[in-house]
Amino acid sequence: MRSALARWGMADPPRRAAEGRTFGWAAFLRGVNVGGRHKVPMRELAAFFAELGAREVRTYIQSGNVVFRAEEAVARELAAGFEPRAEVRFGFPVPVVVRSELELRAVLAGNPFLAAGAEEKALHVLFLASEPDPAAVAGLDPERSAPDAFAVRGREIYLHLPNGVARTRLTNAYFDRALGTTSTGRNWRTVGAVAAMIEG
Repeated sequence: MRSALARWGMADPPRRAAEGRTFGWAAFLRGVNVGGRHKVPMRELAAFFAELGAREVRTYIQSGNVVFRAEEAVARELAAGFEPRAEVRFGFPVPVVVRSELELRAVLAGNPFLAAGAEEKALHVLFLASEPDPAAVAGLDPERSAPDAFAVRGREIYLHLPNGVARTRLTNAYFDRALGTTSTGRNWRTVGAVAAMIEG
């Protein structure tokens, strides 16, 4: 069970969870509504999540950020089957990474660049579908895009991009290739806004 959950970007369910109890979740889709390609209306996306068993579904901006409530079993099933079912629905594969409310809080609390005084506008997070192998992490080049910097923390990569995301060489493609996983990125403001939506 653990390997299957890790593959789809979800942690093992907390022991305290009780059957029938719902929790807050965030889903981050990759590659929708970017550059005029892979268009997915947010209303249609929310309806799709509801069809998959999610409740109280809401979206944030157009880049594929969805918050919802669901039992853990439902959220796991949604994450595991999302990409192939989305391809049938929208006509192209849509990778997704799901985090629980507690996991997202930990992401917000664990940014080493923010703790060091970096400006929030220069901060981004890559959410990974699975935790990378330590040897692969050790093989990443810290000077690949200086003065840009990164820090890998479990299934997240914190980015400090003082020259902007458009100029960096610390891209999804680089990390996906080097770490053997799938990533999707959000700026720090979006991460905070999504977390606040779940809490609200």
